[in-house]
Amino acid sequence: MIKTIFVWLSVLTISAASFAQSPAPSNGNQAAYVRPNAEKRFKRYVNDTVGLYNWAGIVTVAGFGTAFNNPKEWGKSWDGFGRRVASNFGRNAIKSTAIYALDESLKLDSHFYRSEKRDVGSRVANAFLSTVTSRKPSGKRVLGVPRIAGTYTSDIIASQLWYPARYDWKDGMRNGTVSLGINSMFNLLREFVLK
Repeated sequence: MIKTIFVWLSVLTISAASFAQSPAPSNGNQAAYVRPNAEKRFKRYVNDTVGLYNWAGIVTVAGFGTAFNNPKEWGKSWDGFGRRVASNFGRNAIKSTAIYALDESLKLDSHFYRSEKRDVGSRVANAFLSTVTSRKPSGKRVLGVPRIAGTYTSDIIASQLWYPARYDWKDGMRNGTVSLGINSMFNLLREFVLK
């Protein structure tokens, strides 16, 4: 139970930090989707990887992990806190890098954009679809391989390489699924609450 709560808190905090860097919402009066230029895409990648908001999220999640002693093998000491910070940074860097690399190689854009339609149904659909879709340069939605692969890859690598031995790839898959679910919830917040 505590492990599940910790996973949710981790993803919520890091996701909130990423979302704080998003552009202003689009509305029905603005032009249709235009793919950002290479410089803007790279800046997003850098912010998603080492930006101030992400560091705040990484450190906050490490604090929760230390307070709840999850994973317990790392302890409640400053050493354990440091390991959690390094772990969260590693997961975030892997995820951001995988998403950016796949976006660039497949010429996709996995960034969240608010719905141009203002009715509730369209906005809810956009929030959920944005979690598992990306945009082509034309603006057409396609399966979001970069975000899905980046999310699962980061959690599986962490579980296999530096988490305690009791963790395995199945924990990474579970955490990746939780991460995508929480991403959907944050997309809803971005559609309706966060400006």
